[in-house]
Amino acid sequence: MADGTFKVDGGVVDALRNAVHDCSARGLLYASKWAAELLCSLPPSNRHAETSNVAQTNFHTSTPARTRSPRPSISFVAHTPAPLPTDPAHPFSVPPDREDGSVLQGHPATRQQEAEREAEDADRIAMAKTFMDSKEYLRVIHWLRPCRSAKATFLRVYSQYLESEKKALREWYKRENTREQPPEPVNASLHELLELVKNATDPWLLFLKAVFLCRLSRREEAIESAIQSLAQYPWNWSTWVALGDCLSDGDELSSLLPLLPLPSNHPLVLMFQVKTLNSLNSPSDNELGLCDRLLSDECFPRSMWIMALRGNVLYYLHDFTSAEAQFRKILAIDPYRVDDIDILSNILYVSENNNALSKLAHDYLAIDKDRPEICCIIGNYYSLRAEHEKAVKYFRRATQLDRTYLAAWTLMGHEYVEMKNSHAAIEAYRKAVDVNRKDYRAWYGLAQAYELLGMHQYALYYYQHATALRPYDVRIWQAQGMCYEEMGRLRDAAECLRRALIGADLQETTIHLKLAKLHHDLGEHSEAAAYHRRIVEVCRSSQKPIQEWSKSAVYVARHQILHGGEDLATARQYLEWVAVSNAEEVNQANELLRRYLPAAVMRQQQQAGTHGRAASEGPSFA
Repeated sequence: MADGTFKVDGGVVDALRNAVHDCSARGLLYASKWAAELLCSLPPSNRHAETSNVAQTNFHTSTPARTRSPRPSISFVAHTPAPLPTDPAHPFSVPPDREDGSVLQGHPATRQQEAEREAEDADRIAMAKTFMDSKEYLRVIHWLRPCRSAKATFLRVYSQYLESEKKALREWYKRENTREQPPEPVNASLHELLELVKNATDPWLLFLKAVFLCRLSRREEAIESAIQSLAQYPWNWSTWVALGDCLSDGDELSSLLPLLPLPSNHPLVLMFQVKTLNSLNSPSDNELGLCDRLLSDECFPRSMWIMALRGNVLYYLHDFTSAEAQFRKILAIDPYRVDDIDILSNILYVSENNNALSKLAHDYLAIDKDRPEICCIIGNYYSLRAEHEKAVKYFRRATQLDRTYLAAWTLMGHEYVEMKNSHAAIEAYRKAVDVNRKDYRAWYGLAQAYELLGMHQYALYYYQHATALRPYDVRIWQAQGMCYEEMGRLRDAAECLRRALIGADLQETTIHLKLAKLHHDLGEHSEAAAYHRRIVEVCRSSQKPIQEWSKSAVYVARHQILHGGEDLATARQYLEWVAVSNAEEVNQANELLRRYLPAAVMRQQQQAGTHGRAASEGPSFA
């Protein structure tokens, strides 16, 4: 990623103001709220300063696309549209729409015609928007049918999509608790809706096209449509969300970043990178640095949305103390912000901070008891009190409020595991997988539930899915290794534990101890002794009490003495340390010192003498 100084200027302020209006006018409330929060996070001096003279029309293209320059630019606003990068061999490449290289910008005459159509439809659009706000989608469709403007078309098609989603959800709930219920609601209208926007060039209709293609699992086409939309209107955050939904791992994200129609140091690109890796549960310290850049004085220093992004990164990195401090900072700015507050409750749960979690649940219950995030807070509170049935009640309530609320399904599964109800746990985890197959926690939960049932082959299948999503997660590799051990596949178990060591702390000893035991059971005593020796070295460097490593010291010494090891000096040293301690292995150490070590030393001396005579006499010839 190119490093460079960038600063929010008047063009960005204009673009954010346009985004608040444009997204709100089209019913994209999440994107509108995102833009409004970003705008108000800027210092008043930045927001009220004289803004750049960006031409404003009814057909907004607030920040046109531009080429990726090796020199970082100071401004985010380019005044000359440029071609998107193309590569016929690349699955995500987007060909330019015109021979002159400009992408979907349209001729001035086309823009003028669109502005006239929108002005002609203005009254119907205004009325339809009130119907949309009231969720009367059929009325929106009815009244906008004669309209020809792109904005009216967007509202009509988007309303058709929302109405079809409502119908699919109703049908899905009708079949609840029956064998006929599919894993998720089936929207049979997606192909029909796609036909309505298949030739779209308007950025908002291209956004819808990307959504429909993604829902139909046509990911490459969806990515192409999303990038084309962003090339014309990059400040619609819903398009970035749709683009992120098309990616399944960090490698795909890395392949996509060079193809975006914005420079790599643009804040939208940085936000997209962090948000996507958070959704994949795989952020790193690099994403933490990106958040710090976005929160610098030159960008959005008081953005609660970016602060929450940073808090999520810290949470996934298991830095719970710093993550809690970050969310506390957000609450100090806005004590009524509900978004991401469930992550703070997870942190307090893991930290076993009962008082703080109780206060959080009490405060937010008074704000809105019908938000799934708040139901999750209350569920965590009851779970920490070991009232698992009440916890399940609130997690289930959260899923009723939002079927796609992944955290509630997963946490409900955890509660059923605690209640030893493996079958209900499996059902909850399966719902979580249906919502998002990219979340490792549901796969890991399924594996644990099947292990409780003694079905290790099934558990192994789900562990493998979890490790594919989290290749450096120590806990999952350990669990998979234990599953192999239960199945009697000791060599596979040892391989899993060696993989676990890749992501483990350098001072870790538990995995080394398990590896030593596995190699001992396999009859590979030299390998077992090597892991035990590592345990002794780590414990001594950390100044741990001898009781924690005396067993390993005696094992190494016994191997050197009885199994032909050559390092008898180390064996003697280890045994003397244990012999003068109060560890349980004192008697074993003394016996090895008195009875076996002298014989091993004599045998070693005899072998050395024999080798010395053979070398001095030289070869004999018949």
